[in-house]
Amino acid sequence: MSSIHHIITLFKKDVLLEIRQQYSFYGILLYIGATVLVLQTAISEPETKVWNGLFWVIQLFICINAVAKSFLQESKGRMLYFYSIASPTDFVLAKLLFNSLLMLVMSVISVALFILFLGNPVEKVWSFIGLVLLGGWSLSLVFTFLAAIAAKAQQNAAIMAVLGFPLIIPQLLLLMRLSNAAFNPILTIPVNTILLLMALDIMVILLAVILFPFLWKD
Repeated sequence: MSSIHHIITLFKKDVLLEIRQQYSFYGILLYIGATVLVLQTAISEPETKVWNGLFWVIQLFICINAVAKSFLQESKGRMLYFYSIASPTDFVLAKLLFNSLLMLVMSVISVALFILFLGNPVEKVWSFIGLVLLGGWSLSLVFTFLAAIAAKAQQNAAIMAVLGFPLIIPQLLLLMRLSNAAFNPILTIPVNTILLLMALDIMVILLAVILFPFLWKD
């Protein structure tokens, strides 16, 4: 129970910080809105594959801006304080939980703006929304894990780029393959691919729980 209490407390702390620092949240919203507006001006209603590809590319950049800062914004003094009151497992799980919630909100907003400004070529809307939520959660887990590693390195951006590429490309390919079926009424969404994506998510969570305590000691 103590561990759950620590996770909830740390999660609430991140929520309160996000509410106080509203410029960060609204800055991401501005990025989403401006990007979609530029796309609408440039290509109006894109083809199905272009719509799908653009959506996931923008999701990737949204995740980098929204999630990757989670560990980088923590000062050394604050990290030392957290070290004295909570375990590394509780801390990283709280970060994963908060960033997952933040990315789910951003994903829903992205879908709404894409459909509003670029049309709605999706045949299976609810299936696509489910995939978007699953994809947003997957991306948030990966970049939270990478941010935890990069925060302990001097070359933060370089570390995230080097480590992120082999981790994020397979997930993006799986997500695009899954979402393609939502645009075609004939195709069915492969359950095996969904299970594979969920297995990758669980693996990332386990890696974060296992490896973060070693980073925490530094």
